Amino acid sequence: MLRFPSFFPLHRSRLPSFRSLTLAVSLLAATAAVPAQGLPPAVVGALRVAHIPQQNTGVLVLDADSGKRALVANNLTQPFNPASVMKLVTTDAALELLGPTYSWKTQAYVDGTLDQGVLNGDLIIKGGGDPKLVMENFWLFLRQLRARGVKDIRGNLVIDRSFFAESTYDPSQFDGDPQKPYNVGPDALLLNYKTLAFRFEPNAATGTVAVTMEPPMAGYTITPPRLSQEPCGDWQGKLVLANDASSATFSGAYPADCGPKVWYVHPYRMGSVQYAGAMFAQMWAELGGSLSGRVVSGAVTPSARLMAEVQSPTLPEVIRDINKYSNNVMARQVLLTLAAETSGQPGDAVNGARAVRAWLNDKGLDTSGLAIENGAGLSRVERVTPALLGGMLAQAYRSPLMPEFVSSMPLVGYDGTMRRRLKTQSVAGQAHIKTGTLNDVRSIAGYVQAASGKSYVVVFLINHPNAPAGQKAQDALLQWVYENG
Repeated sequence: MLRFPSFFPLHRSRLPSFRSLTLAVSLLAATAAVPAQGLPPAVVGALRVAHIPQQNTGVLVLDADSGKRALVANNLTQPFNPASVMKLVTTDAALELLGPTYSWKTQAYVDGTLDQGVLNGDLIIKGGGDPKLVMENFWLFLRQLRARGVKDIRGNLVIDRSFFAESTYDPSQFDGDPQKPYNVGPDALLLNYKTLAFRFEPNAATGTVAVTMEPPMAGYTITPPRLSQEPCGDWQGKLVLANDASSATFSGAYPADCGPKVWYVHPYRMGSVQYAGAMFAQMWAELGGSLSGRVVSGAVTPSARLMAEVQSPTLPEVIRDINKYSNNVMARQVLLTLAAETSGQPGDAVNGARAVRAWLNDKGLDTSGLAIENGAGLSRVERVTPALLGGMLAQAYRSPLMPEFVSSMPLVGYDGTMRRRLKTQSVAGQAHIKTGTLNDVRSIAGYVQAASGKSYVVVFLINHPNAPAGQKAQDALLQWVYENG
């Protein structure tokens, strides 16, 4: 469980800056004829049932077209942990700073002579930070190399990861569970999200369990579990997984009652270069190639020449994956890409946060309550105020890039992290809402098109130990905006 310390609400004693107060006043008083009200009765009642004080919530409902008329406001200048709602800040900044046609490039260079399929020298693969270099795309990339005549590599495979800065990353730091895929760290050559998918197929006739793995990894061994007749239950816990850099051993049992299942695991004991090398070696062999040398970390040499290149999907498609399915490592990749592209230096989180803050300041938004650690929201230190988030969303709604940004968010009742919520309510299909979830955090932010035809920015942040019970209050606000906006 991801339990925060019991210090919510955070920064309660912190006085808002004059600029922050000015923004709050402008949001509340822009239309004197329709002043902002407190929380709607349905929301107040749901919070009371959940035992969540209103002081632990930050709420803003704002006319999206004008960006000024606030219908509901509560604790506008209070910094809150937004959880994955922080991804909206990162992705909106990326759309504007990188542009809607931006894509990432992964390149292959050869340094040596190529004669009749034999490369007497090194093959160098340079990562460009692609957040979506899945194994199918990597296979097509290697197929390009084979089509250009490379077959037997007599030198080394060199992995160039210099687009991002070298850093020490501890996947267990956040919650002590480094095997979880959401704890994968960013990498300039991020292959297949650096996860392993183990597929279990029980065979009652033979009394065994077959285990296969994607992506394929050269030299990686798997010891399958035994088959049991227990109820399925906590099947992952029963497997007793022990994995290291080159093997996975399941010393427990797999219940036949479970049928086929897939378990996604972060092989955290396998370094990024080793992961890329093992994936390359297996796929390269399947394509009929060979590698005689070692897999090493390095850089593109001056004498190397470009041999193949693969481009990622464009940025709007990438941010759809980030926001609809709340992909943490992809959001981290985007923040470091912002850093690299705006600073001209290897990307790191500090320069990424600096780029986002400068972009928000240029929009006239107060960032005094903003804290960015990784841009994904998987953090105990990231903070944003409802006023800042609402102001950003209102400006995004009036941007030429609005369609790309709005469509990246889950459609309420239909897809992404909102697909099961409010399915039977009239607001279903009428709102694009990003969610954020940590143990003591429940957040939503996005847009609602009301029954009146008007569009509204909605922000609802909860920081409290009872936050998981606050979902009903958030859903009540979405429905209220649809009916009353």
